[in-house]
Amino acid sequence: MGLFTTAAQLRPIPRSTRFANGSVSFWFRDLGLPERRDPLPGSADYDVCVVGAGYTGLWAAYYLKKEQPDLRVAVVEREFAGFGASGRNGGWLSAEFAGSRERYAESHGKSAFIALQRAMMSTVDEVISVAAAEGIDADIVKGGMRLVATNAAQRDRLAEDIEYLQEWGYWPDDIHLLPADHAPSLAVADAVACAYSPHAARVHPAKLVTGLARAVQGLGVDIFEGTAVEEIRPRRGGVRPAVITDRGTVYADHVVRATEGFTSTLRGRHREWLPMNSSMIATEPVPSAVWEKIGWEGREVLGDSAHAYVYAQRTADDRIAIGGRGVPYRFGSGQDKDGATQPQAIAELWKALTRMFPDVAEVPVEHAWSGALGVPRDWCPSVHMDAETGIGWAGGYVGSGVATSNLAGRTLRDLILGRDTELTRLPWVGHQVRGWEPEPLRWVGTRVIHGLYRTADRRESKTPEDKSHTSRLAGIATRIAGR
Repeated sequence: MGLFTTAAQLRPIPRSTRFANGSVSFWFRDLGLPERRDPLPGSADYDVCVVGAGYTGLWAAYYLKKEQPDLRVAVVEREFAGFGASGRNGGWLSAEFAGSRERYAESHGKSAFIALQRAMMSTVDEVISVAAAEGIDADIVKGGMRLVATNAAQRDRLAEDIEYLQEWGYWPDDIHLLPADHAPSLAVADAVACAYSPHAARVHPAKLVTGLARAVQGLGVDIFEGTAVEEIRPRRGGVRPAVITDRGTVYADHVVRATEGFTSTLRGRHREWLPMNSSMIATEPVPSAVWEKIGWEGREVLGDSAHAYVYAQRTADDRIAIGGRGVPYRFGSGQDKDGATQPQAIAELWKALTRMFPDVAEVPVEHAWSGALGVPRDWCPSVHMDAETGIGWAGGYVGSGVATSNLAGRTLRDLILGRDTELTRLPWVGHQVRGWEPEPLRWVGTRVIHGLYRTADRRESKTPEDKSHTSRLAGIATRIAGR
């Protein structure tokens, strides 16, 4: 797919009579947009103020109030709970962790990162357990994760990735190649290899985040929506940390920045994390006759081994929702207004969908949307609490935030309460990195990286099996990205 998508390329894509582009996400269209909570009524004082009502902020507030009910906790949100990536993602609750394992090991040792990876695995079950305990029906099915390879280069890379992961915290039972006749079946066209990990579940993102917000509010946390945060000020002398909003100033002993892909909108944070855009489409419900051919009875989350990879799930009402990077970055760290995505991204995702499942080619696309996720310059997530300034943060999940945000929330709880625990000793705690380059270098760099990965995928798909290898262009892209 080229830089620009023509009308002729879009024409073959069947669109539902109910087709929508944007409106936050299909997940919120399915659930219905929530009634907005009241904004901050004026300046206020709390023990803890959380900026951002996505997964990270809500999990931090949840665990703080569960642990210490007398804490006065507020969550301040510009739109509504789940408006950002928490309500737009692919619904992968998985143990995948972004970032270089070697970078974390450099500062803390290999065993420390292995402990982090094992903590991610238990986090999948933690989220499922809390959802059950709080009565959050988020269409959760723990069917595991499948990763498919559709050409020889991908197959070799998948095998190498499994061997690598098994050196960094995955045991053979945690990820392994599947035999060709593995049941239940999942028929992906041209698949030459498939890996499986049990540490993943399908979720409905909007149901999870709105249910979590209700649970948090039920614990006594004040959630203020429709309140735009302009600046977060650290402790200065005898003046406590402050959150400056368009509705007043919130003073607190601790302030948590949980803004992920929207971090660049805060004063002084424009180059801290790159807002990387990810796009998705969802089909109409797939006919039962087609499902008989595809299988997917296990409801596993599904990804591929391409450089410009995609991720997918079979929804509770038998649609296929599939996502990928699309057009990954807007000049100047620009943000979308309502989740609308570009025609090029829709065309690329439909092409990926029908390449994997040709029998779905006649099923109309009902919804398309996009959202921003936070990417640090070294692509490594972090959690931090600065005792001197009173400011903490967590994020930079690089697209693997559904489970990682829960681990971050529990870690922030321990950091704020001043505890030395297994969580606070994990190697991502306190990890810091330099900011991104100024424009136009950011924009040019991301376009070049995206183009190299796409070209590498095309070349690998056309290379004869006996000459198969990972394209050198992908290696160049990875080096430019600094991953």
